[in-house]
Amino acid sequence: MTPVKRINHIAIVVDEIEDALHFWRDALGLKVARVEEVPDQDSVVAFLSVGNMEIELVKPTSDENGIARYIKKRGPGIHHICFEVDDIKASLESLKAKSVRLINSEPVIGTSGKRFAFIHPESTYGVLVELYELPPK
Repeated sequence: MTPVKRINHIAIVVDEIEDALHFWRDALGLKVARVEEVPDQDSVVAFLSVGNMEIELVKPTSDENGIARYIKKRGPGIHHICFEVDDIKASLESLKAKSVRLINSEPVIGTSGKRFAFIHPESTYGVLVELYELPPK
């Protein structure tokens, strides 16, 4: 596995972005870096900068997606932690070789060309883990 470079973001699922921003932006003073609609994930996300990482607020835009089901079952809260790697394909191959259960065995292309994949919580002691590879600059 290629080494983990850093925590890229911690994702928090929310019912409403603006309501959540009253705490994260207004009370804590975190700066909103950007807000994006992610149609292929049926969600809207707001990224708030914290040092060299981000807090990602995720609101489902459909009642049928995984985030909406998560909120219905568990309520708002921390959804996953995301680690940045240089080579996501090599990382996934290494994890497969170690019998780590993956949700995505191949990287998914996200917004701005980012590649990501999720590791199943059964292999991570209950934590949903995302691996993230930024596109070349």
